[in-house]
Amino acid sequence: MTGHDVIVVGGGLAGLSCAVRLHESGRAVHLVEASDQVGGRVRTDKLDGFLLDRGFQVMLDAYPIAGEMLDLEALDLRPYLPGALIRKDERFFRLMDVFRHPLALGETVLQPIGTLRDKLLVGRLRLSLLTASEESIWRNFAEEPTESFLRRYGFSEDFIDAFFRGFYGGIFLERELVTSARFFAFTFRLFGKGKATLPNRGMEEIPRQLAARLPPDAIRCGSAVENIEDDGTLRLRDGSPQRAAELVIATDGATAHHLLPEIAPPTWQSTVNLYFRAKEPPLSEPIIALAGYRTGLVHNVSVPNLVAPGYAAGRDALVSVSVLGSVAQAESGEFLRAVRSELGEWFGPAASDWEHLRSYPIARALPSPVAGHDRSGFHHPRPGIRVCGDHCLSGSIEGAIRSGLAAAEDILSSSHDRR
Repeated sequence: MTGHDVIVVGGGLAGLSCAVRLHESGRAVHLVEASDQVGGRVRTDKLDGFLLDRGFQVMLDAYPIAGEMLDLEALDLRPYLPGALIRKDERFFRLMDVFRHPLALGETVLQPIGTLRDKLLVGRLRLSLLTASEESIWRNFAEEPTESFLRRYGFSEDFIDAFFRGFYGGIFLERELVTSARFFAFTFRLFGKGKATLPNRGMEEIPRQLAARLPPDAIRCGSAVENIEDDGTLRLRDGSPQRAAELVIATDGATAHHLLPEIAPPTWQSTVNLYFRAKEPPLSEPIIALAGYRTGLVHNVSVPNLVAPGYAAGRDALVSVSVLGSVAQAESGEFLRAVRSELGEWFGPAASDWEHLRSYPIARALPSPVAGHDRSGFHHPRPGIRVCGDHCLSGSIEGAIRSGLAAAEDILSSSHDRR
């Protein structure tokens, strides 16, 4: 049996962050990952000169803890424009963050998306959240659905349907806006403080950067854990045992529940991300196009290489299309034809010539936030075992990294207390 100081199970952002903090604090860490490489849900594939992120994702450069943990300059982050194109009545209307783009004030005010009062309320909400501390947001915001908070704040149904269900539906992966208003306020504040970005070499640069801070022999991929025995021994799928003084389960929430039944399994939001090659980009700027006022399949469209040129090596454009849910139908020809038909409605006949590159049906794309969970960021279900991951805090890059660091700090502080 192999002995280690700390074993971390799961090589996603939570597990990598936990392992890095422990390693850089002098602890001997061994990380085991079931798949062929680290990254978890933050992975990027290379295909025909394109970078395909597995699911539409962005990195918010204002994430406070992730920003401290990562070398943002080395990630070569490239920003989206702060705003969106909202599709309404078969047309696109450009709605911008006028605090970032003051020249767009007149254009934004005149767009038939919501009322002038709605746009003034956005400014008021932005100011109130930017002047509030993060802790006060988590402490003072009611544990209620985002939809009910927006209504109570005074936004019109028209603006909620067109803008918030479009923009935040893509963040929460659900248009009903049942996600906690606390998480909405947290993300709204971050969008006010910073920008949505893409690393120029793909989202996988984030876990790759973290993994590079660990010794090469500290990571073992292709090593799925079958079960945890009563004495804390890990039993790998190949039958070999692994034993450590401390154990961190940094898998997704469903796997954590399988290994430790006392950990409640999360519910999941799902999505399908489709990529196409186009001779000409359907958008003229690095912005996200959103579905407003409708219940069709296509939720948002963007051209990643207009944001970050590294996503396309040649002259052709990479088109990213997101559909909420629909995972069970994603592999069918009928589904692809339906998506193509909608893209034709959005962008005209040219969309019929786009080459379909790949589809990613992601059933476990985002854990639904758990109402009322504590903000410690991790669970400690048994002596010597800690559980971390975005399912313990919030479904985001920030939530995953913060959770992993919280578990590591608890191990380090416990070790200090025993001295």
